[in-house]
Amino acid sequence: MEVRLERLSKHFGSVVAVDDLTLHIKSGEFVALLGPSGCGKTTTLLMLAGIYRPTGGEIWFGDRLVNDVLPKDRNIGMVFQSYALYPHMTVFENITFPLKLKKVPKEVMREKAQRVADMMQIGHLMDRRPAQLSGGQQQRVALARALVKEPDILLFDEPLSNLDAKLRLTMRGEIKRLQHDLDITSIYVTHDQVEAMTMADRIAVLRDGRLQAFATPDELYNRPRNLFVAGFIGSPPMNFLNARLTAQNGQAIVEGNGFRITLPEDLGRKALSQAQREEVIYGIRPEHIRLDPDGEVEAEIYVIEPLGREDLLDCRLPDGTLLGVLVPSGHGVKIGEKVRLKFQLDHSQLFDPHTEQSLLWN
Repeated sequence: MEVRLERLSKHFGSVVAVDDLTLHIKSGEFVALLGPSGCGKTTTLLMLAGIYRPTGGEIWFGDRLVNDVLPKDRNIGMVFQSYALYPHMTVFENITFPLKLKKVPKEVMREKAQRVADMMQIGHLMDRRPAQLSGGQQQRVALARALVKEPDILLFDEPLSNLDAKLRLTMRGEIKRLQHDLDITSIYVTHDQVEAMTMADRIAVLRDGRLQAFATPDELYNRPRNLFVAGFIGSPPMNFLNARLTAQNGQAIVEGNGFRITLPEDLGRKALSQAQREEVIYGIRPEHIRLDPDGEVEAEIYVIEPLGREDLLDCRLPDGTLLGVLVPSGHGVKIGEKVRLKFQLDHSQLFDPHTEQSLLWN
């Protein structure tokens, strides 16, 4: 089922929760709504579900305008952060509750419930109540209840945030595979950019109710359109340095306190053609910096954060700015040691400090 949001908005009094949002989601696509708390992602999901009425704009499911369609008539399945299971009901009764409301015959109901429960690997738990289940099992029950309706669209509201890290990783893979196999259009709300990057076909990044970018994970990571997207996508986050961009002898030079680099020809040409002023913000990710005696930047190791296979080095530049550098463990450097850093310049990002727009990818 194709989903289209056309200039959608939602106001709560003077507060604008969603502002002029337009999204076209393909049939069978897995789309994540990503952003910090208060960005409008859950409000958008609740408008899709029919729980909130839009202040303005249109919601289309295929060729059907659903603004005034009741939630029960939208043929959606929804999985909540809190699971929202009925504690007095068994797993079977929780899963079949939507079918009971539709007055589906008992035999058909039992057959559908068992099939979807087996798919979710909880078929042997049908007689238990939610209090007798683990968090992961409860989440599977909630997902089975959404799927048993055979919905056109699946809506997820941060469904994994209550699980521990290991189970979250497992369920992430299971939901992604299940969505792929069933080919159901799915919209997934999360504040966790790693979750969005690993699961979604495309990600809509929201900030203060407005769409910042709608693109594949690869595009958001490698070609961010603005400063917010660049800083929000990626873990550890991108480094930003105040700098000046100038043309010298046909080359694009980026220069700041304690560093001076020459951009690759293609990036330099783009940046110089787009720049309105010399002042720029230079961006580079921690994984695109390495320790190198011949590096162009001198720094001091301020903090070392062991991450297991890798260490995150917080390196202090001469002006006091801290630069994150991700290196393999076993590097041998110590806190307080002077080092030189080399940037992988083909991964450079440049932004206008006033508009916050990219000088390379707009």
